This record gives sequence, structure tokens and C-alpha cells, in this order.
Amino acid sequence: MTRTEPAETPLGDAFHLYDTTLRDGAQREGITYSATDKLAVARLLDELGVGFIEGGWPGALPKDTEFFARAAKGELELKHAALVAFGSTRKAGTTADRDPQVRALLDSAAPVITLVAKADLRHIERALRADVDEACAMVSDTVRFLTGEGRRVFLDAEHFFDGYAHSPETSLRVLDAAATAGADVLVLCDTNGGQLPLGLAETVREVKEKTGFRLGIHCQDDTSCAVANSVAAVQAGATHVQCTANGYGERAGNADLFAVTGNLVTKLGMEVLPTGGAAELTRVSHALAEIANIAPDTHQAYVGSSAFAHKAGLHASAIKVDPLLYNHIDPPSVGNGMRVLVTEMAGRASLELKGRELGVDLAGRPEALTNAMRKVKLLESEGWSFEAADASLELLLRREVAGAADEEPAAPPFELESYRVVLDHRPDGEVVSEATVKVHVSGHRVIATAEGNGPVHALDAALRQALSPHLSWLDTVELADYKVRILPSHPGTDAVTRVLLETTDGLHEWTTVGVHGNIVEASWLAMCDALVHKSLAPSA
Repeated sequence: MTRTEPAETPLGDAFHLYDTTLRDGAQREGITYSATDKLAVARLLDELGVGFIEGGWPGALPKDTEFFARAAKGELELKHAALVAFGSTRKAGTTADRDPQVRALLDSAAPVITLVAKADLRHIERALRADVDEACAMVSDTVRFLTGEGRRVFLDAEHFFDGYAHSPETSLRVLDAAATAGADVLVLCDTNGGQLPLGLAETVREVKEKTGFRLGIHCQDDTSCAVANSVAAVQAGATHVQCTANGYGERAGNADLFAVTGNLVTKLGMEVLPTGGAAELTRVSHALAEIANIAPDTHQAYVGSSAFAHKAGLHASAIKVDPLLYNHIDPPSVGNGMRVLVTEMAGRASLELKGRELGVDLAGRPEALTNAMRKVKLLESEGWSFEAADASLELLLRREVAGAADEEPAAPPFELESYRVVLDHRPDGEVVSEATVKVHVSGHRVIATAEGNGPVHALDAALRQALSPHLSWLDTVELADYKVRILPSHPGTDAVTRVLLETTDGLHEWTTVGVHGNIVEASWLAMCDALVHKSLAPSA
């Protein structure tokens, strides 16, 4: 808790990777962190190896005050990062040592403090209702007091770029007041998020040349340029970059920690994380998304599940020769992996690569490959989609390989004779679904009936009742997610329903697809594929 600089980072204190997920990121609509959540987030960020973790605004928010208190009592042991408390300078008309907000920053026991101060003449005059002399005095007095108390101080120069364009003299005076009083880093903030990379970089370069101060950068994403602006600022001389996990933040968000870090490490060759840290980017990104209760962005740069997913057959043909021909980096270097998507756009190379990924060898089996390709394209034209249904695709490929070799495909764990589903609207208004299934399993004809809160639920319950005595692994299998999409119908045809089922056995997850004009049959097809896939697993 007493460290004021990064530990065990190759660049050490020469470059700061600063995270503000717990303060600025928490301002995103829909995110609410408890103090316990904040501790968990901080531990993950520390595992990744960021240099500074801004924990919040003690004294202003009770949860933030609690977070710092619990951290000080030993609930947060940081190996790499220094903990930072965020707050404002003293108010006008008082002294820093008597300002309760400044005192709360000291009471947080955080070894590093980031102060926010207006750096735009218009904000000083209209929001603070002060003159420039008083605004600079507020900055210098607070910085001098906190450094005198043994704290390392950074300054967030709020609205800097807009202010510098309006009145550069004022903005530079604010920076000078902080630096002269002992602030280590002066962070130029694009608070309204309106900057573009070339102009922002020019300003950073100009300010650095004029002042010689150590500069940082803090970018909002209102022009979708927060990551580009942050990297441009580093290239222009900033040695401290502030980000949030997955770009969380108010309005359009902040610079994404994982995209910025990925660019610094893989494009600029900057060792901003401890050795091996870059390979943890994807894991930590997804773990932080879980704590925030926000689904991970599948198309997020570097760490998204689609970041290295290839759909076009032309791409797959080249990837088959060399994966780096269509990947800008090696995916495992950031903890991610390459995926080949099989759709109607895919070619033979795509399907062969995907088969290899799924453990089905199609190389040297041209007939099976041709038949599988024809089948996939036909099914896709009818509404099936295998992009997110690897388990169903694997079963299709295995059937085509067996067929081409005049072999019987692996036997499914059961055979359907028939099923029936009825709805019962009872006098009390309750609607109950009842399903009856007739299946053949392990040489037995089994009939089972069960109720459920919907036709699919009832069908699943009846099938489980029929199969449980014969399939020892069935109790471990449960539905993890169920997605339904009604596909646009062609003229003169009925609508088609596509169902995606995600199933888990506690150790693995797999996804299957079913398509039919009837939602129950579409669900049945996906359900059967899920059980067949499990039955073929070595542990089944």
C-alpha cells in the first residue's frame, strides 16, 4: 500500500499504464460496483500488471471510502500496481489543510493522489466562478500540501485541449502551477472527447516542447478515437496513459485499456506490462466484463472472440499456408485464438481448417470435404448457421467423413420414435405444457411424460426422464443459454425459426443449432445434437 511507482514492470517508472476503471469507468450507464466488486477488479488489474489503479473518490462516495478503508486494512495486496485516490483541489476561500475533501484524500491512505483541476478559462470563470489567479492557487496549494504529507501527486488537467485552443496561456498556467508545487505528471484530458489524433498529437508535442513537463493523456471516446488519440499522444511524447477496462465510461466511454495496451506492446514494442502480461489481456478483459455484468464485446480489438475470426474463403486459403497472412499479430500473444467461421461464404480451405480445429481431419478426403461443403451451403440457404454452433458442425463433418468411407457414423445415444407437446390452460389461469416422448435407448423402448413452464422445457424434462436411467452422464448436462431468432421468410413461405442452445457439463460448453418452421422442432433438433455431441466426448 505504500509503493508510489510500478513494480516489476520492464519500463518501470519511465512509463505509466494507469487504469481508472473503478472511477471513470464506473460512470458507464448500467455499471454499479460494490466495494467488494471494486476489490475484485483491482486484484485482476494488478494481476495484469498495470502500474497504477485509481480506486475512486474517497470522501465523495461512501463505497469508494469503504473500498480504500478495506484496502488499507489488508484486503488488497498489490504486487505490481500503486493505488491511487482521485479528488479535487481545495475549494476557493479556504486552505488545503482545512478542506474536508483534501483531508479525505489523505485519510484514504493511498500513496498516490490524482487531483482534477479546470484547465479551460471558460470553465474557470463560469463553473468555478473564480479568476485564473485563484484557480492556480487552488492547484498549487493542494499539490504542495499533499506532497508535503508524503504523497505522490498527478494532476488531471480537465478540458485541457478545448481550453488550450481557446486560451493557451491559461491552460499552461494551470500546468505550471501544479508542476512548480511538485506534481509529477500533468495529464492532458480530452474531457469532452472531441479531439482527433493528428491535432491532439500536435498539441501534446507543442506543450511538451514549451514546458518540458512530464505529460500524460486521458481520452474520452466521443469521436471513437480514444484509443487512437491515446497512442498518438504517446508517440508525441506522453509517458503516462489513462484507460479503462473494455473502454467503460460515461457517454461513449474511455480509451480501452486492452486496445491501448495491445497497440503499445505489439505495434510500438513498449514493455508496459510485466513479462507474460500481454498474454493475459483476453482473460482479464472477459473477467472484468463478468464483474461489470456486461457481455464481452465479441468484436473488441485484440481480446474479442471475433478479433481473429475469419469468414471469407479467400482468407482461409491464405491462412492454411500461413496464419499470419491474415492476422495482424499472433493471437496467443494477447491470450486470444484464431477461429475459422463456416458459412455459405466459406470455401474448402475454410472447412478443412475448421475441421482441424474441431478434431475432424478432412485433409486427403476430397469426397468428404466436397459433400460437407455442399451440405453446409444448402443448410445455410435454408436458415441454418454454423458460425456459433461448432458442436452441430462437428457432428455434420463426422457424418460426412463416415459416409465417404462407407462407414456407419457413431451411433447416437437414443433414437426418437415420436414426441407430443400439449398446452393445458387450467381454470385458475395457469398455463402448463405437457410433453410425452417415445424413444429407444440401450435396447429399450421408453415412454416418459413431464410438465414444464413452456413446451421446450416440458420436452427437455420428458426426454431427461426417459434417458436418465440409461445415460450415467446426463445429470451433469444442463442448458446454459437458449437463443431464438425468427428468420425473414421468403415470399410464399412460412417463417423459419433458428434456435441456438449452449450446453455445459460443468467442465466444457458447446453450442448446437436447430432450424425449422416450428420452434419446438427447432429446439428438439438442437437439443438432440447437444446430447449426441456429449455422448461422443471421451468422458461420456
